[in-house]
Amino acid sequence: MKTLPHLRTLRAIMLTLLAPLAFASPVKVAVAANVQYAFADIATAFSRDTGIAVEASYASSGKIATQVLAGAPFELFLSADDETPRKLASAGQTLAAPKTYALGALVLWTKDPNFDGKQWQSWLKNASGKVVIANPQTAPYGSEALRVLDFYKLTDSVKPRLVQGDNIAQAAQFVDSGAAQAGFVAKALVLAPQMQGKGRWVDMPEQSHQPIVQNMALLKPAAANPDARKLFDYLSSPAARAILQRYGYRLP
Repeated sequence: MKTLPHLRTLRAIMLTLLAPLAFASPVKVAVAANVQYAFADIATAFSRDTGIAVEASYASSGKIATQVLAGAPFELFLSADDETPRKLASAGQTLAAPKTYALGALVLWTKDPNFDGKQWQSWLKNASGKVVIANPQTAPYGSEALRVLDFYKLTDSVKPRLVQGDNIAQAAQFVDSGAAQAGFVAKALVLAPQMQGKGRWVDMPEQSHQPIVQNMALLKPAAANPDARKLFDYLSSPAARAILQRYGYRLP
C-alpha cells in the first residue's frame, strides 16, 4: 500500500519536530546535599514547564568540586557556599560568574521528646548522646556548626561526642535513625515533607556563624547543552524562588 504524498510530508515534519526531543540530553546537575528536597521540586516544575529533563547528583560541595576538577560532566552546580564556586571559576571551570540562589539556615535537630528549644545550649552541654555534623572539610554546613559550638563555648563539652556525616543529608539520617541524639543540619532538610513531624529543632542565631551564602555556577560542559543555561536562569525565577522559600531558605 502506497503512502500518499501529503502524508509523507506530514510524517517528515513530525519527525523533524520530535527529533530534538528524542535525542536531547538531560541537564546534568550537581547539587549540594542540603538542597536535595528543594531541588527535586524545582526540577519537577522546570521539566513540567519546559519539557526538559534533569539528571541530579547529590553530595557535599567539596566532593562535587573535586569531581568537577577531575572532569565530571556536570553542567550546573548548586553549592552550599559561595567559596567553592569561586574556586571553580578561578580554575577556569565555569562559563559565567557564579550567582547566589539562596541563603541557608542552620538548625539543631533532635528526636528527644524532652528537648526544649529555649534551653538548647544547656541541653546540648548536659546531654550524653552523640552529636552529628557534616564533614567540615567538605561541607559548609559542617564548618558553620563548629563555629556555633565555638561561639557558645560548647566545643569542650560536645567535642568528645561529636561524629561526622559525609554530607549534611547523611548527618540528618544519623539523627533520624537514632544513631545520633542530635545534629546540626540544614533547615531545608527538617522542613522537607519526608521529615516533617519528626523531632524538634531550633534555629541557630545568625550571629553565631558566618552567613551561609549558596551560589550556583554554570560549568564548562554546559557550552554543549543550551538547556543548562535555561535551568540556570529558571533557578532565579519566581517559581523556583517560591520553592526555596518554602524550604526555609532566605532569598538573595
